[in-house]
Amino acid sequence: QVQLVESGGGLVQPGGSLRLSCAASGITFSLYAMGWYRQAPGKQRELVAVIFVGDSTNYADSVKGRFTISRDNAKNTVYLQMNSLKAEDTAVYYCNANRRIVFRNYWGQGTQVTVSS
Repeated sequence: QVQLVESGGGLVQPGGSLRLSCAASGITFSLYAMGWYRQAPGKQRELVAVIFVGDSTNYADSVKGRFTISRDNAKNTVYLQMNSLKAEDTAVYYCNANRRIVFRNYWGQGTQVTVSS
């Protein structure tokens, strides 16, 4: 059974920082591209950042220079370090595991991030 369990969300003031974690089980973690997506109320889910098997990364333009994605294959965990948070970063953040070659795609349950004073 595949599980992606996010943690680290919460309420933070503008300009603050949070670090999200996603612990994976039931997959060969090192073979999966791992991503963070977010969905704000009334909006579509959007890609925030992705880290590939070779550790290359991609970021949404809106978070470049503020967010950093990383992975620890020994711990089966992917992280999202979020700095200089803005109100528009408020959303539910979802962890994603993707391995296209075998058509596998999995989602976590999401963690709420609220940026407000």
